[in-house]
Amino acid sequence: MAKSTAAQGFTAESTAACGKRPFVSKEQLEAIAAEFPTPFHLYSEHEVRRRAQALNQAFAWNPGFCEYFAVKATPNPSILKILMEYGCGADCATSNELLLAHACGLEGEQIMLSSNDTPAQTYLLARDLGAIVNFDSYDMLEYWRQSLDTFPKTVCCRVNPGGDFQSANGIIGSPRDAKFGMTEAQLHQAFTELSAEGVQEFGIHAFLASNTLGNDYYPRLARQLFQLAAHEAAELGIHIGFIDLSGGVGVAYEPGQQENDIAAIGEGVRRAYQEVLVPAGMGDVQIKTELGRWMLAPAGGLVTRVIHEKVTYKDYLGVDACAADLIRPAMYGAYHHITVMGKEDAPADHTYNVVGGLCENNDQFAWDRQLPETTPGDLLFIHDAGAHGHSMGYNYNGRTRSAEVLLQEDGTARLIRRAERPQDLFATLDVTEEGKALLASLPG
Repeated sequence: MAKSTAAQGFTAESTAACGKRPFVSKEQLEAIAAEFPTPFHLYSEHEVRRRAQALNQAFAWNPGFCEYFAVKATPNPSILKILMEYGCGADCATSNELLLAHACGLEGEQIMLSSNDTPAQTYLLARDLGAIVNFDSYDMLEYWRQSLDTFPKTVCCRVNPGGDFQSANGIIGSPRDAKFGMTEAQLHQAFTELSAEGVQEFGIHAFLASNTLGNDYYPRLARQLFQLAAHEAAELGIHIGFIDLSGGVGVAYEPGQQENDIAAIGEGVRRAYQEVLVPAGMGDVQIKTELGRWMLAPAGGLVTRVIHEKVTYKDYLGVDACAADLIRPAMYGAYHHITVMGKEDAPADHTYNVVGGLCENNDQFAWDRQLPETTPGDLLFIHDAGAHGHSMGYNYNGRTRSAEVLLQEDGTARLIRRAERPQDLFATLDVTEEGKALLASLPG
């Protein structure tokens, strides 16, 4: 892959320290953009490593701790291989994610399949790779029996306790409305049957709230799952080998929001562990996490350039990126902070809608956003796009998906995924010989 020396001498700062300032300067970014045209997703290797180290330190009290990085957040081998240096495994939801994890060198129980409405082929691949299977629903046990016969020695089940999930500040999630997981009664029945069929080690998994801010979500979830695990172990005489707290620990997308303290979160889980599991004789239970968003979102940004300004009833900044590059604002109304490069300290005294060029009115990155005066040619850095950014891209209006670039610790920028070309879009079409000749003549 190509390298740029544009960012030589750069030392990344943590996002916690620098707030919503980008991890790259305007001069560095202009030089990178001269080699890798906008739009592109840019990742900070330093911040990826910093977060992996911090997570491991927060849970160092648990000898079996492992972060199963949610591949869906950032499915790029270069990112996965950095995380593997810190002992991370991979949480996968599909066959292709399983294949990606395996291609990166992960194997066996370093891979976990956490899927729902799962086809038999995906279960078959997970079995062949020796991955841990996390069953999302009770009915999938019979589906497995019909398709694959015997169960592996280690099995995990995903529980959904229903109701609302409370934090210190009120309701933060409503598991009853989620399609994921089985009831506690179904979990008990599943464990009963699996134990009778030879399963020797059990895991419990739950995801009850998304993108939580505040340090009490994980400890509260852990305590609830620890109590459930202690009850099931005592009732059924089974060995609970691990508890998977899944994801849900969020990031401070908006200025002024308080970043989660992963050390405090780890300590809160430790206290629950000591108070619930250790007295139950379960001090060997391993803790697993799947913090794709927390690990990667602040470590990446979408880089785009303003190409038009249109003033009608609002002032629109048209950029060369679109919702196909970052769909979260269009899909959820999600906030992503935007920095106009080189104007970080200028007064935000202009009101803009920042929009892409798709034929959809929701193709907007920001509505009525206060920014410094911005004109065509300015570079924008859209923050916290390192997770669920590029990975949720699509090809509506024939848009090709953007490149991914890694800003390495030595200051160089490396292309880790090239931008799509028109030929990529047409590669799966059944076209005539004339059409093939036309495709071959396209530039790029």
